[in-house]
Amino acid sequence: MGIRAGERPDRRDRSGPRAWPTTEAEAVALQERLRDAADLTAEGPAPDQVRTVAGVDVAYADGGGLVAAAVTLDATSLDVVEESVHVGRTDFPYVPGLLAFRELPSVTAALDGLAHRPDVIVCDGYGIAHPRRAGLAVHLGVLTGLPCFGVAKTPFLFDFAQPGRERGSFSPLTIEGEEVGRALRTQDGVKPVFVSVGSGIGLEHATALTLRLAPTYRQPETTRRADHLAGRHLAASGQG
Repeated sequence: MGIRAGERPDRRDRSGPRAWPTTEAEAVALQERLRDAADLTAEGPAPDQVRTVAGVDVAYADGGGLVAAAVTLDATSLDVVEESVHVGRTDFPYVPGLLAFRELPSVTAALDGLAHRPDVIVCDGYGIAHPRRAGLAVHLGVLTGLPCFGVAKTPFLFDFAQPGRERGSFSPLTIEGEEVGRALRTQDGVKPVFVSVGSGIGLEHATALTLRLAPTYRQPETTRRADHLAGRHLAASGQG
């Protein structure tokens, strides 16, 4: 069974063929379907056409609990437009390459809590810079039907050379010779971040939008604000 953009597996009823995965084999099978459904040809909106952009992040508590946060920013001023938090839990084990399945149900629930759909989603993770070309940004892009890309803080299973030290310098991320993203310097002399597309947006626009969202700090404001919101909520609950 294929997956169409905006269609979600049923996270509640686990008895049917579209049930949310509970095993590694089920997760890999769904991941492959999501990968095949990703739109990797669309250029997506240019940065000056983006009005609102959402960031998502997750904070973990003990015992499988987690807090997922979604924050929508005005793409010009970077002011917060809307926030949503979902408190959940995960029973899916930590498996390298399948981290998305620990977070997706709660992240999509947080996005569902937003009153307005953002133009673009930026996640703290990877898109096609992934062993099966199916990181978190691919999942979110397909499941929401929105342009989505990932901006990660740490390198994963790819090769890259250090970009120049100046803001805006970048170098390709490659897996077995295939370009799957960019190492991007968002501030002079700081460590690069790692940009890879998920679905519905091209690498040129994702790179340009990342720079627009990171005028002062290494990470884009979407990630910073979502991370702070999730962390504050976790601390307030006494689980942090």
